[in-house]
Amino acid sequence: MSDKKADLAGPGISTYPEVEKILPNDYQSILNKKDTQKAIYAVKDYIEKNLCKELNLFMVQVPLIVTRESGVNDNLDRDGSRTPVEFPCGLGINPRLNAQVVQAATKWKRPALKQFDCKVGEGINTDMRAVRKDYFLDHDHSSYVDQWDWERVMTMEQRNLAFLKEIVTKNLESYNRC
Repeated sequence: MSDKKADLAGPGISTYPEVEKILPNDYQSILNKKDTQKAIYAVKDYIEKNLCKELNLFMVQVPLIVTRESGVNDNLDRDGSRTPVEFPCGLGINPRLNAQVVQAATKWKRPALKQFDCKVGEGINTDMRAVRKDYFLDHDHSSYVDQWDWERVMTMEQRNLAFLKEIVTKNLESYNRC
């Protein structure tokens, strides 16, 4: 992308002035800070457990650090402008490892399905933490990322829009029952 300003708004509401028009100035949380944190983790736990149950997934941890040579880290763009945090690692190892902080789990998930011996219809759910140093920061983008993602093994015949709609509809129906 040659015009990075176009990326500033991100997928959210748009710009800070637009957010200010929508969010109330007199907002007061009904929960104190401690109860807010407890509620956040209760909701996350509920979603994780039920998403796993409905889609036949299990929770896995995405590595925080990988080696550059592993090829499982993402640059998040095509022009090379969003590079990962990188540092030498491994005192006493010669040569030292070229370590990178993970930016996204996209490339990691497919090999993970094989690593965890997932069969057709089984998959993984991740709550990935990442650091993105070359990112536009705004109301819905941060250098720190806490992001859910999932991946499931499917057959070649299932790689179509109808199957995707079936999975999404099944998932929505299960949440509507709640």
